[in-house]
Amino acid sequence: MLARQLGFLINLKRCIGCHGCEFACRNEYQANSIGYRRVINIANPEIFGFLSMACNHCANPECIRSCPQKCYQKRRDGIVLHNSTRCDGCGSCIGACPYRSPRLNPLNKKTSKCNLCFTRLDKGKNPICVDACVQEALKTIDLTGQLPDEYKETIPAFPSVRLTKPSVRFILPGNPRCSWKTVKERRY
Repeated sequence: MLARQLGFLINLKRCIGCHGCEFACRNEYQANSIGYRRVINIANPEIFGFLSMACNHCANPECIRSCPQKCYQKRRDGIVLHNSTRCDGCGSCIGACPYRSPRLNPLNKKTSKCNLCFTRLDKGKNPICVDACVQEALKTIDLTGQLPDEYKETIPAFPSVRLTKPSVRFILPGNPRCSWKTVKERRY
């Protein structure tokens, strides 16, 4: 039984796409060849803006289920860890994750992923991406308690949350900075 389920709160009202979280993660883990966190542009009829994504530390992680080498484990706080010493780089977890979180490291040919900076959390600190976010668009939250109504489980174009139950919540933008129609009109 999990004591709690830690995850990320992503405030789409605040993210400006600066990539500070992404660069901080790369610097912290010297992961210049791959990135555990990535900032992507969202542009669909319902939402326009930026989304900072990493491993969602799902309640029912497909990476654990699909790994033949049993490289993954889930801590009592819900953090999903990857043991690279057991990994043979087969890529089963990469194909199984609907959020494309595990990444193949081209240097050692093994899979790796975000570990929610568990060593920092164990010391009472925030994950490095949270500390690096100058807009305070990223936070770490416990999903086992009652959450405010404005915290949404999914956003348009996000993979289905039904099976994996990702440990991420979103605060949606109230009024998008520009409409989808405006974006389409800007294309030449």
